[in-house]
Amino acid sequence: MKTIDFISLGCSKNLVDSEMLMGLMEANGYQCTHDSDDPQGEIVVINTCGFIADAKEESINTILEFAQAKTEGRIEKLFVMGCLSERYLADLEAEIPEVDGWYGKFNYRQLLEDLKTHPQTPPCMEGSDYSKPSSPCPIGRGWERVLTTPRHYAYIKISEGCDRHCAYCAIPLITGRHKSRPMQEILDEVSWLVSQGTKEFQVIAQELTYYGVDLDGKQHIAELIEQMADIEGVEWIRLHYAYPTHFPWDLLRVMREKKNVCKYLDIALQHISDKMLSRMQRHVTKEETYELIRRLRREVPGIHIRTTLMVGFPGETDEDFRELIDFTKWARFERMGAFAYSEEDGTYSAEHYEDDVPDDVKQARLDKLMRVQQNISAEIEGAKVGQTVKVVIDRQEGDWFIGRTEFCSPEVDPEVLIPVDEALTIGEFYDVRVTDAEEFDLYATTKYE
Repeated sequence: MKTIDFISLGCSKNLVDSEMLMGLMEANGYQCTHDSDDPQGEIVVINTCGFIADAKEESINTILEFAQAKTEGRIEKLFVMGCLSERYLADLEAEIPEVDGWYGKFNYRQLLEDLKTHPQTPPCMEGSDYSKPSSPCPIGRGWERVLTTPRHYAYIKISEGCDRHCAYCAIPLITGRHKSRPMQEILDEVSWLVSQGTKEFQVIAQELTYYGVDLDGKQHIAELIEQMADIEGVEWIRLHYAYPTHFPWDLLRVMREKKNVCKYLDIALQHISDKMLSRMQRHVTKEETYELIRRLRREVPGIHIRTTLMVGFPGETDEDFRELIDFTKWARFERMGAFAYSEEDGTYSAEHYEDDVPDDVKQARLDKLMRVQQNISAEIEGAKVGQTVKVVIDRQEGDWFIGRTEFCSPEVDPEVLIPVDEALTIGEFYDVRVTDAEEFDLYATTKYE
């Protein structure tokens, strides 16, 4: 039995692709490991990210590292898949000949054939187009997945691609147009994962709120989440990567009424200045954005909003940046990430705008924005001291159990630290009392009256 070690880089959507391919590999007799500290497998598969400059650099460096390992005889074969090779296949093939095979984002099942196997189709997939190794559809059936996350939570990809064409974004160049998965297939996947012990689901897509539009012209995200919430055994559902334009307001009713739909929404806003929003081709205005935040908080009391903001986009002035700072102070996002603009090949902004904000100005603006958010986060988390909250326990680290509330997505959000002597069980839910807070983390105990 040959061993394949998978290295997944980039976002959780890439992780799902790796889990799908791992499932197919194990069905064909391979033993798979994931992101091990010292890969010992005969074969290594790297799933790359090609979104922004830093991610591309990490992907290339990882490929080069394992190409050297192959040259030194520490691994037998090296394969590369994912977004980076989808965009830059010809260049990569020419520059790194040590790689045995290159695959994009949609044809990675071809790897089965190229390894000289005789692919076997799991019984649950008989008759499905997804059983074909060269199928152009990037999303497989949930039954074939090998979860790389702790068993109690999983990522559920409901669509692939994006029909938005924001000026700075390379995602549509990589993924193509939006393609929704059939609703029943998603629900079947969730039901199967529940039967395997999964309790918490991170619903992900490049554009969550567009779900269903390509199927019949209507947004069906509210219907999907409502039916998902009705599946017995689903404890938490968390929503990622919504878009502010044409927001499906009925989704807020579902979040408010369904107790297992977390009061949490990840919605990238990028900027607030009307000039910047127009140049970014976001198709939303400053006032519409303010009203969106007001309505989210009004219709879902207690909601925690995660957003992403960008500084240094071409043409951003000091005044535009001041508007962004003022907006951040007003909105008081519970969760916020930010990054400096980097020019991406083939995007509208790369072809039509000059990257005219100096790097040191970009960094200074980014640092200032994050200092503002740091203070906001400290105040928000500090206000939770004394409250009783429900947490799920993810792992143990040293003297602490590490948990999360419904307002915290894995790996990107604050965590809750509980003393290890309280003898908790990983993957279980507990009510805890918050005893202390830092800027981004909470401390809590199960021992309270």
